[in-house]
Amino acid sequence: MSQINPFETDLEPGPANHVALSPLSFLPRTAEVYPERSAVVHGELRRSWAETYARCRRLASALRRRGIGAGDTVAVMAPNTPPMFEAHFGVPMAGAVLNALNVRLDAATIGFILQHGEAKALITDTEFAPVIKPALEQAAAQTGREILVIDIEDPLGPGGPRLGETDYEAFLASGDPDADWSLPDDEWRAITLNYTSGTTGDPKGVVYHHRGAYLNALGNILVWEMPSHPVYLWTLPMFHCNGWCFPWTVTALAGTHVCLRRVEAGAIYDALAEQGVSHLCGAPIVMQMLVNATDEQRRDFPQPVRMMTAAAPPPAAVLAAMAEQGIEVTHVYGLTEVYGPAVVCAWHDDWDDLSYEEQAAVKARQGVRYPVLEGLMVADPESLEPLPADGESLGEVFLRGNIVMRGYLKNPQASERAFAGGWFHTGDLGVQHPDGYIELKDRSKDIIISGGENISSIEVENMLYKHPAVAMAAVVAAPDEKWGETPCAFIELKEGASAEEAEIIAFCRDNMAHFKCPRRVVFGPLPKTSTGKIQKFALRALAKEG
Repeated sequence: MSQINPFETDLEPGPANHVALSPLSFLPRTAEVYPERSAVVHGELRRSWAETYARCRRLASALRRRGIGAGDTVAVMAPNTPPMFEAHFGVPMAGAVLNALNVRLDAATIGFILQHGEAKALITDTEFAPVIKPALEQAAAQTGREILVIDIEDPLGPGGPRLGETDYEAFLASGDPDADWSLPDDEWRAITLNYTSGTTGDPKGVVYHHRGAYLNALGNILVWEMPSHPVYLWTLPMFHCNGWCFPWTVTALAGTHVCLRRVEAGAIYDALAEQGVSHLCGAPIVMQMLVNATDEQRRDFPQPVRMMTAAAPPPAAVLAAMAEQGIEVTHVYGLTEVYGPAVVCAWHDDWDDLSYEEQAAVKARQGVRYPVLEGLMVADPESLEPLPADGESLGEVFLRGNIVMRGYLKNPQASERAFAGGWFHTGDLGVQHPDGYIELKDRSKDIIISGGENISSIEVENMLYKHPAVAMAAVVAAPDEKWGETPCAFIELKEGASAEEAEIIAFCRDNMAHFKCPRRVVFGPLPKTSTGKIQKFALRALAKEG
């Protein structure tokens, strides 16, 4: 006779012992405990945590008063300035979903995102009016509805024409700084929407939930051993995976967010010297900026600084140069679908005795899972059988856990493929070493990572095919000292047609975001298989040879 398990009958969750996990809970706690500590720095502007909490509540209240709430999307087009940071709290505090837009995208892509994400409001810096205006027109033509536009007029920005009916500060003034708000009743609710190129040029909407954002924000603290009150410099775009969840991480630690509108070597050194910056994140290009800075740009700073970087592993010379300047580098790996970094090259003390070249070889490995990631493996992409941890057996990298996205917005087929077999399929190929650390070897998605930005080779190829002289095109990554890698285009011209490299590049720059355009064009017959498929592996080898 079976017995009833008492642990499952009389110990039920209730409001006293179960609250939905959400990074929104970090803000009121920090404002309550450290109301006068510095929260935000932007040029000469200084705001405390009490002021910041009030402004976020105003934003939430103002949005609700305009009928924006649960399930609605609020897009933001802005650099790393206070309004972008405040939106990471104020928008979800209203129950809405934040869609931080990549400021480097072209009008057509922005228009698609506004339409696909069903944005009801757009908070946009006036600098981007030339891109936003046609994007809004495109979205309106497709949906037949108008979007509430709120202009940001940043005194540190170049300015531009206003497109909306109100500006950001006036909009905040219409909200209540003491407005009530609550955490979501379900931590699985969407908190943000981020778009990624994926394997094609069509952007896919990646939906984050409150639980994952909460956990990855704490995961950052754990893997970086971050102390209370860090001074964090915003060199990583907040539009990129919501700044790897650091808007919430730094807030949980009652740190200081040092905003940086333009990521430039001189501005970074000024912040290190004048603001006492202790932490920053960014693509390898940010390290290159610091290493290659001029004597006029460099500033001395007394404090130790830690930098987290992803994409291409840092070269030995760069690691050495960073260490000489007092900056310790941590290498991480992740994707938009896992809230940014989910794997870290966790450091061992005995590695400190290695040479910089040996340390670089170790740091070239992407590493081990975050404490908040439940599973990481290299396995056969078909059977999902784990491969030997021998540093040689090549397979696909798979992830599993609470910091994996909810799925792709309005794309159940893509979500099903991504989660097949109970694991998230990264599409990245790698090996696992005997000590458990993984190392990426190739990208099966043909994504080019340039300066931390994902570029779909297929999207660039599709644009090249629109040129009247192009018969066949293939795009692969070419090594680049500054950007890590950039697109290199291989083109077969139509019979009797002619074109020059500069013409092809100009055509792309006229029709898509500049960072996606080829930096080099090679003309000639493309290597193909017997079935006519272009052999990209051969083109990658040619691109590496220069």
